[in-house]
Amino acid sequence: MTARRALVTGGSSPIGRAICLRLAAEGHAVLVHAHAGLARAGAVAAEIRAGGGVASAFACNLTDIPGSAAALEAVLAQGGPVQILVHNAGVHDDAPMAGMSEAQWRSVIDVSLNGFYAALRPLLLPMIGTRWGRILAISSISGLLGNRGQANYAAAKAGLIGAVKSLSLEYASRGVTSNVVAPGIIESPAVAAALTPERIAQLVPARRAGRAEEVAELVGFLASDRAAYITGQTIAVSGGLG
Repeated sequence: MTARRALVTGGSSPIGRAICLRLAAEGHAVLVHAHAGLARAGAVAAEIRAGGGVASAFACNLTDIPGSAAALEAVLAQGGPVQILVHNAGVHDDAPMAGMSEAQWRSVIDVSLNGFYAALRPLLLPMIGTRWGRILAISSISGLLGNRGQANYAAAKAGLIGAVKSLSLEYASRGVTSNVVAPGIIESPAVAAALTPERIAQLVPARRAGRAEEVAELVGFLASDRAAYITGQTIAVSGGLG
């Protein structure tokens, strides 16, 4: 197993934390990204270090593309190329389209989709230069199926799929794979507040919510040498939903 630098945007969310821990368990040096929640990202990094791994936390606002570029250039200057990027950062601001404000539309697109560009663009040429890379975007089952009240979120998450497919065509010959993981209903405080276990059982063929660790296991595999011939794919972790 080769140790590489891995950056996870939105690394302190439930899924982000699980991904950070999985990548650290694979032996990678993990950069835990945050926007406003730097203390939470720092706690994830400290948890990894306490377990014998290598991790640090940093903050930047992915909706500020020049500011993000400056922050990521500093990350590169401090430790060299980042060969694994997992773009997990995203926000919800749900409303039916007829009642959705421009700010609601733009804010969700900015973090999930424009944030992917902001995170990847500064890292891409150094990654390509190593002739090995893994680009992973965390989409959503909403990006595949749509969801009422989530036209902004579904559009952003579907946009990631198109971007990743294009990247897979551009860089597969350079040893860089690009894939999408699309979680379904995953255990979190937000899901617990919105859906009862009974309702989840009605919606999901597996009759339960998924666990963040189940998403992270797939990410760990796709980020490894074992997945070198898998690129341009979107894989749902959804218990059969969709």
